[in-house]
Amino acid sequence: MAKTTTQDPNEMSFLDHLEELRWHLIRSTIAIVIVACIAFVMKDFIFDTIIFGPKKMDFPTYRFFCRIATIFGIDSEFCSDQLPFTIQNRTMAGQFSAHIWTSIWAGFILAFPYVLWELWRFISPGLHAKERKYSRGFILVASSLFFLGVLFGYYVVAPLSINFLGTYQVSKEVLNEIDISSFIATVRASVIACGIMFELPIIIYFLTKVGLVTPAILKKYRKIALVIVLVLSAIITPPDVASQIVVAVPVLILYQISIYISKVVLKKEAKKAKQNAK
Repeated sequence: MAKTTTQDPNEMSFLDHLEELRWHLIRSTIAIVIVACIAFVMKDFIFDTIIFGPKKMDFPTYRFFCRIATIFGIDSEFCSDQLPFTIQNRTMAGQFSAHIWTSIWAGFILAFPYVLWELWRFISPGLHAKERKYSRGFILVASSLFFLGVLFGYYVVAPLSINFLGTYQVSKEVLNEIDISSFIATVRASVIACGIMFELPIIIYFLTKVGLVTPAILKKYRKIALVIVLVLSAIITPPDVASQIVVAVPVLILYQISIYISKVVLKKEAKKAKQNAK
């Protein structure tokens, strides 16, 4: 006699999961578009205050380094009246295209917590009650780390990159006339890259949960991680040692925090395994 299997009415099929994921992605996209539209309308603030802020010598980062240089009696380009380059547009649709894409990226950055919330709503039903309980702060922690990375990229990496690259000359015969798309790409890369790098503890948390990473592995490959961090720092910062160290130090701190997080996760997993064995 053939056995009959009863299927849980609450259990979703693969196609149902795809449909659910589709709606989460649609809602996330709508949120990004709404915020992008608001950013599009606030053109003057987004460009004059935010995007072109690091081009002005009264930017907080430049004033800070200028004070440091003044205290030690060092001549510094951070104390200049203005950066020796101009921003220009070289294509017919260049400014309009920059306006649209900058608004979209602003929409993604500002709507990031909501996107995470939609992601959490999709994966949380597959977690146990205790796992959902311990992971309630996921959205808050991940969003805080992301925005902390964004601020670090904007106030540290972007101005250092712009100041170095904008003042660098191979010859007095060559003038720096920067295309608007190149300038915005420098600011965007600095902000987004740092925002993603600051998510390292969250990434390590989930990799430890699925068994792909352990504290022993993180410690074993710490030197390799240091090299990778320095390479990434060299990519997103100007090619000088000081700027690379400024970026590398917080990432290495996050790496150490990730090792601690991995230890905590493994301890909780071992404790749970003992309780289930009883």
